[in-house]
Amino acid sequence: MQAEEYNRRGKELVDYITQYLGSIRERRVIPDVKPGYMRELLPDAAPTEPEDWESIFNDIEKVIMPGASSPACTELEMNVMDWLCKALGLPSFFLHHHPDSRGGGILQSTVSESTLVALLAARKDKILQLRAELNQDVDDSILNARLVAYASDQAHSSVEKAGLISLVKIRFLPTDEQLSLRGDTLKQAIQEDRRRGLVPFMLCATLGTTGVCAFDKLSELGPACAEEGLWLHVDAAYAGSAYFCPELRWSLEGIEFADSFVFNPSKWMMVHFDCTAFWVKDKYKLQQTFNVDPVYLRHENSQAATDFMHWQIPLSRRFRSLKLWFAMRSFGLKNLQAHIRNVNVTELSLYHPIKELELSLSVFTEGKMC
Repeated sequence: MQAEEYNRRGKELVDYITQYLGSIRERRVIPDVKPGYMRELLPDAAPTEPEDWESIFNDIEKVIMPGASSPACTELEMNVMDWLCKALGLPSFFLHHHPDSRGGGILQSTVSESTLVALLAARKDKILQLRAELNQDVDDSILNARLVAYASDQAHSSVEKAGLISLVKIRFLPTDEQLSLRGDTLKQAIQEDRRRGLVPFMLCATLGTTGVCAFDKLSELGPACAEEGLWLHVDAAYAGSAYFCPELRWSLEGIEFADSFVFNPSKWMMVHFDCTAFWVKDKYKLQQTFNVDPVYLRHENSQAATDFMHWQIPLSRRFRSLKLWFAMRSFGLKNLQAHIRNVNVTELSLYHPIKELELSLSVFTEGKMC
């Protein structure tokens, strides 16, 4: 998008916002769509080739406006997170729309928050298991005091912070000469802690550490977690975008054992902050952690529709999925892969004007409609 077109598209966007606000009394107050309406309007996967801005912009009225900010915000997020899951080669159990899946993806604000969310979900799941095994009424604080989670000594500081917030012990385990956490080290730590009367319940494995870009040995850690009954959370904040390229997925071996996975599209994928992609294998374990059910939040589709307020810490949400929708359509998987491979593609060097249009529209929808 050259400067002249950028100016023209920017004016079109302002005109669209003005027309919307000027005719707002003519629009429906409550959408008349049903849960799942958007799936029929979107393809099952992200486009391989880039689409022109005209097509993307026209779809705002066709796809988004019938559901306004609710339920369109949730519907688009579910579909785009499935697009992203498939594009990265992640397991099908992370998909919203798959017959054998109990999981799905959500856009969180940061990887730090996602790590905390995963830890809280893993903690809740383990406490419920312990309560069932004991078959007696024990205060959660007593059970929580016995829990211990693991990460490598190269893990991001947000893992330590999650432990501080949740009052959970975190053991940072030594790495090998490649600064990678190995399966035998994890197993040894689990055995030691069980002898001390502790209950191991989670591992945070890192793919691309912040300090030295080291990769924990997921192919060893995954089977160890499955054998020992630990929740495996995979932090790929830095490296996640690389998995657009099949030849760069070598470090994903063992991902089939993951209970949750997170990365930052705002790194490498040319999506502006904040935008963190987080998937969980079993959404019900996540929902049981955050589910609240006051009368004033119930609606006629409460049982049929996905409600992301039960997947996160905050109650309200931003319309972050627009960023991914625009970016994946504007460039297509082909050009996103080219960017990751550091190939000079003409379209990519002209990204910023498109990015500003996307930002303007997302600010409009988040600020005026949500």
